[in-house]
Amino acid sequence: MATATETLDPTPDLNTSGTPSRSIATRIAGRLGQGTVQVILIVIAVFWLVPVFGLLISSLRPDTANSSSGWWTALTAPSQLTLENYANLLGESTITSSLINTVLISVPATVLVVLIGALAAYALAWIDFPGRDWVMIGVVGLLVVPIQIALIPIAKFYGATGLFGTITGVVLFHVAFGLPFAVFLLRNYFSGIPRDLLEAARMDGGTEWSIFRRVVLPIGLPAIASLSIFQFLWVWNDLLVALVFADPDSQPITIALRGQLRQFGSNIDILASGSFISIIIPLIVFFSFQRYFVQGVLAGSTK
Repeated sequence: MATATETLDPTPDLNTSGTPSRSIATRIAGRLGQGTVQVILIVIAVFWLVPVFGLLISSLRPDTANSSSGWWTALTAPSQLTLENYANLLGESTITSSLINTVLISVPATVLVVLIGALAAYALAWIDFPGRDWVMIGVVGLLVVPIQIALIPIAKFYGATGLFGTITGVVLFHVAFGLPFAVFLLRNYFSGIPRDLLEAARMDGGTEWSIFRRVVLPIGLPAIASLSIFQFLWVWNDLLVALVFADPDSQPITIALRGQLRQFGSNIDILASGSFISIIIPLIVFFSFQRYFVQGVLAGSTK
């Protein structure tokens, strides 16, 4: 007769070799992890890069070549590639001024969101003040507010204050709608910092500002870099906000390219070169911060 210990023994079933038996799903997952997944991801990455490569080739071909044949024909006839499209495009004052406007909008909107968001996140994570939890609830509630419902009220406010059609107005709109996500992301990351580390800094005479600058910021660099990438890409590629609040003197590159599409129709040489210029800078920013971005994404799984 089996004893109670034998009856309640949770030892898994063993096969004839004495090792735990594995299900079919476990075996399939194990084999997929031996290189098949990597091959599939490489194939998907290649398919994702084909349109970008085609855009680059089209931007280097003259208009007559783009109209008569596909971009892939340049692979067998590279002599048709030229930089004349970029020279003509950068000679347009509308394109160059819109590119400068895009930088003037994206950089301040990113820096302000990161700076204000980091300060607010530190306060919500480690400074005890009345109503802190309610402020955090309000931040979470603002995450679900869509941009579209604020366009008309903000447009009326900008019209009354003189901010409509200015770069400052576009920047302030991006900052306002970028802060809730920034505070939410950084607050969750800063909350994972060991309390003993901050208490030791306070015992050594550190002020809240010095602790934030010398302790929290270096530790939170991966999350801050990830936030910077998200915010910069969102502002740089924005069309809706700029379409509503920017005028011809403050329009970014997305509005300028839209105007070229309306003006020239299917003029691929202008659109392709302009589009490639508009995506090359975000790509440079992303790959420059890629190491910190991966650390920020994986940080939650290593704590």
